Amino acid sequence: MKLNNRFILSFVAPFMILISIISLIFRENSKKIFYLPIGLIGISIILEKDVGRKLYRKNILKKIKSFQKVK
Repeated sequence: MKLNNRFILSFVAPFMILISIISLIFRENSKKIFYLPIGLIGISIILEKDVGRKLYRKNILKKIKSFQKVK
């Protein structure tokens, strides 16, 4: 069975957040700041995908409604 690359890449952002949380809990105080950007980037990737998906669906709905009005 061949895995799709998108399926594998969909787990990257949650793993980034998980790594950041684990390292913030278990690292020394001086090295905690290095893992904060990883978590922030993971969160921004998830939010960007969510906003993009909502806009894409809204545009599709507008196109469907415009075709219904023409008939």
